[in-house]
Amino acid sequence: LEINYRRIKTNPRIKVYTMAEVTEISGEPGNYKVKINIKPRYVNDNCTACGECEKVCEGERISEFDFGLRKTKAIYLPYPMAFPMKYVLDKEALAEGDLERIMSVCKYNAIDPNMKEETREFEVGAIIWATGWKPYDATKLDNLGYGKYANVITNMQMERLASPWGPTGGKILRPSDQTPPKKVAFVQCAGSRDENHLPYCSYICCLASLKHSLYLAEQDPEAEALIFYIDIRTPGRYEKFLKRAQEEARITFIKGKVAKIEEDSETKDLIVTAEDILSGKRVNERVNMAVLALGMQPSIAGINISGLKVDENGFIISENGIIACGCAKMPLDVMTSNETATGAALKAIQTILRG
Repeated sequence: LEINYRRIKTNPRIKVYTMAEVTEISGEPGNYKVKINIKPRYVNDNCTACGECEKVCEGERISEFDFGLRKTKAIYLPYPMAFPMKYVLDKEALAEGDLERIMSVCKYNAIDPNMKEETREFEVGAIIWATGWKPYDATKLDNLGYGKYANVITNMQMERLASPWGPTGGKILRPSDQTPPKKVAFVQCAGSRDENHLPYCSYICCLASLKHSLYLAEQDPEAEALIFYIDIRTPGRYEKFLKRAQEEARITFIKGKVAKIEEDSETKDLIVTAEDILSGKRVNERVNMAVLALGMQPSIAGINISGLKVDENGFIISENGIIACGCAKMPLDVMTSNETATGAALKAIQTILRG
């Protein structure tokens, strides 16, 4: 990312608008008009990301990047290596006197509380949609206890726990008491392959859980992982990754969908109920933490954008000079997303040359 950011910064023909949303598309291939709405960050281009403002700020807000596992100050860097490397001010999260303190310590006059939303219109020859994906709303899965039990987390939260730059410095700790879990259940297809939620396979969930279970095994020689699955899907070369997990004695695979998760109110442990299809028996496993492998849905799901066509699941339909790539098009892994992005760039060039 750092190399690509440097290329973007130094290329005079690339202009980046952050905190911007497309609201309307009109026109035809080679001659589109695009309206975008740009939200204010209340910090101007003078910002050097020195961090002095953050030190004096008292107001806090939930960190979206860490999926609620920790808080940031009201003025914050969205994440490490943010682009642009400038702070953002959440005015609604400010404590009394914060704004005055922040402005007084900024040596570069970078704080601008009077910034306004603005709308801009551009004329372009082609449009590439690389808007990515977001996790399915886990609170809709009532039987799995997310949002009700502290130690039921999502796979994206697990990813942040395992990150050296995450809320626990890379240590996998359960939220209720910040202790290392000795037994963790990984619940596959949480929202995916379900006619009541997302009817399709989300492609990367199995791989993510295999990775997370290996993280757990590497961190704690006594920890055990239980993976509850319908089918394990590891396309292409990823089959070797599955074999590696299967060879780990402390990772157990249970073929069966989880029916419910309940909590022991005293210990905050969880009781996972499922059917083991291979044995035909009902399974009740007591675990310290459960990780939901949430389904993947397009980031624009539920958002109506004039001039943009989507399928029944919210994925963008490429048409003429409007080209979708990556997870805006379908659930994909990183490598395949990059390949579709290269293809989208070539299609955009062809559209412009024809126009």
